[in-house]
Amino acid sequence: MRSQEEYVLQTVEQRGIRFVQLWFTDVLGTPKTFSITPAELENALDEGMTFDGSAIDGFSRVQESDVLARPDANTFQLLPWHGHGQSGIAGENAQVQVARVFCDIVDLDGSPFQGDPRHVLRRSLDRAHDRGFTFFASPEIEYFYFADADPSHPPVTLDSGSYFELTVADRASDIRQRTVLTLEEMGIPVEHAQHEDAPSQHEIDLRYTDALTMADTIMTVRLVVKEMARQQGVFASFMPKPLAGVQGSGMHTHMSLFRGDTNAFVDDGRPGGLSEVAEGFIAGLLRHAPEITAVTNQWVNSYKRLVSGYEAPIHVSWARNNRSALVRVPVVKPGKVDSTRVEYRSPDSACNPYLAFAVILAAGLRGIEKGYDLPPEADDNLFALSPEELAAKGILHLPGSLNEALGLMESSDLLAETLGEHVFEWFIRNKRAEWAEYKAHVTQFELDQYLPQL
Repeated sequence: MRSQEEYVLQTVEQRGIRFVQLWFTDVLGTPKTFSITPAELENALDEGMTFDGSAIDGFSRVQESDVLARPDANTFQLLPWHGHGQSGIAGENAQVQVARVFCDIVDLDGSPFQGDPRHVLRRSLDRAHDRGFTFFASPEIEYFYFADADPSHPPVTLDSGSYFELTVADRASDIRQRTVLTLEEMGIPVEHAQHEDAPSQHEIDLRYTDALTMADTIMTVRLVVKEMARQQGVFASFMPKPLAGVQGSGMHTHMSLFRGDTNAFVDDGRPGGLSEVAEGFIAGLLRHAPEITAVTNQWVNSYKRLVSGYEAPIHVSWARNNRSALVRVPVVKPGKVDSTRVEYRSPDSACNPYLAFAVILAAGLRGIEKGYDLPPEADDNLFALSPEELAAKGILHLPGSLNEALGLMESSDLLAETLGEHVFEWFIRNKRAEWAEYKAHVTQFELDQYLPQL
């Protein structure tokens, strides 16, 4: 048995862990789990645990249902809130110790299951590794706190703050602080956390790491954010646009490619310090942005965020320090050229991070491999330009609806190859059904606008 698996078994015994949750996600990025006792853990690490894949959206058909959840021992971690009382301090109210481990889903013969989003990302990462690259990512995860999740009335915010608001006895900020401390206790480093622009909107920025670890981390952060809110009797939501009239929740993602310990995006000998690799990666993102948007922004509601006037990027463009652009190259501190990175600003924090990272990486690699030319840098506030001015500059729009995004996705060879036939076809079929249901729904807007006068 490998040393990491031995460490897991020893930790479970020494810490008195009573349950180990096996975590994985369906194609939409919904977290799934089942629990095993310590007595089953060694067998799970050696052979995996069988479960009925036909019960999971986007997994197996009924006639080929059984799959294996194979724990990745490197992702083992205690869930602190299970071992603590409501006060967060172990003591007389302490609960049983629980840990979690992420799983790869495999077929019964041990081959990777084609419907596993984690496997989709691994395939993209393997393609990058074959070219000598390691893909790193660091997302800015935005979300809202609300009094409850009752859809029968508009969401009730907990505060009226704005960017970087500092208040005394702010309930939402206290919950955010508890969340950050819990993440740190789990070994998840947080770069910083803050109040965002909209009322009751908050942001947690995660420290750079490899993309597979980061995708696992995003899934963990979502659960921790929601659990810390639940413990305080409120609700946290990653819905992209829960409130009209204010900005939605994005997941601006900083990323870079490394060759060994060297940042492949850096070349001090070129204008602006960007390497040919970096320029090709950006060009690939721009060329393929419209067709990958159905994955990075996968919900009907995602496109209520991607509208003009609320800071979300809608124009396919790049710039060094222009937040109206889709792709931004942040200015690095003096002497910190190894921090050179690209920020992709369209994803929202409700996407499936495994699939989103997979298609973003695939688009960037395609730009490098095909030698795409980098368009001119956007030097204007694109939100202020007319459609005619944008067209004159050759700047396109991102899709304006899930329906439009799916049409572009369906014709994309890049996405079909990256996602694989199983995920590609199931994702489109599921999202077409979502759009059809949405299109047939009569909204409150329509009732308010038309019922009294028509």
